[in-house]
Amino acid sequence: MVNTFLAHDLLWGMTPEQLPLDAPAWVIESLSAGQPVVVRRALSVVGQVAVGVRGPLREQRYATAMSVDAIQRRVKPEDLCHVSIDRDLPVLRALTQLRAMLDISGWVWGISGSAGFELASGVEALHEHSDLDLILRTPQPMSREQAQELVKIFDTAACRVDMQLQTPHGAIALREWAGPSQRILLKNAIEACLVLDPWNPQERAA
Repeated sequence: MVNTFLAHDLLWGMTPEQLPLDAPAWVIESLSAGQPVVVRRALSVVGQVAVGVRGPLREQRYATAMSVDAIQRRVKPEDLCHVSIDRDLPVLRALTQLRAMLDISGWVWGISGSAGFELASGVEALHEHSDLDLILRTPQPMSREQAQELVKIFDTAACRVDMQLQTPHGAIALREWAGPSQRILLKNAIEACLVLDPWNPQERAA
């Protein structure tokens, strides 16, 4: 079975009955309220997908697995690019600032993190100091110069903007790829490792 779910996808359908017996009370409350879970970048057995449950507090994140058969709905980060909510927050103003530029960039982009969770579920997860977390699908290499230009644009936004570049071999942080370090941390379902070229991870950093 090929796992077609990608990190940051939101999935509905998990219930408290699917949790381990020692799951915290806040996890049970989140699922009882019908909230989605988020796909994690981790290995899982056939028929299951690695997911995380979000709680109301930043430190409340619970890793578990969900049965694929239980999935009722899936929302990908790129499905949220033009979803809007009526709240006046810096993170939403930043999204409005950047949307047109990202739309014409030629890359497939999406919204993850707290912003993606609230846009998809309607559950308030954002606050005045929230960052905007974005993803960019980059099947082809992005140059460091392109990354540096993006960072310059993001630094003019109404809040801090962090973007993950999703390469065919895992994810890297845009700001790290735009920085001076030769060695870049590449994270996938199996490991996190330092590489010289995230699009050719066999070329490991020494």
